[in-house]
Amino acid sequence: MGIKLYYTTVTASRTVKSQQADVMRILESKSIQYELIDISVGGELRDEMRSKAGNPSAVPPQLFNEDQYCGDYEMFSNAVEDDAMDQFLKMA
Repeated sequence: MGIKLYYTTVTASRTVKSQQADVMRILESKSIQYELIDISVGGELRDEMRSKAGNPSAVPPQLFNEDQYCGDYEMFSNAVEDDAMDQFLKMA
C-alpha cells in the first residue's frame, strides 16, 4: 500500500489525537486507502518515523507515500485547503 500514516494510540495530547482523527477522516472521505503504523508499539517505529521525516523531534501524525516523506499535519491541512491532496501525497 502506498500511503502510510504514522500515528499513536498512546498520547496525553488532545492536539495529537485531534490531528490524527482529522487526517483519517479526510483520507477516508476522499476514498484514499492508507496503512496505519502505530509508533506506540515500539520505540523503533518512532525512530523510523523521525528518521524518514528528517526531524529528530517529529510527532504524529506524519504521512508518507511508501518511504517518501509527504509531511506533517500542518502541511496536510494546507494541502486540503489548497485542494492539492494528490500533489501532497505524491500521487499525481
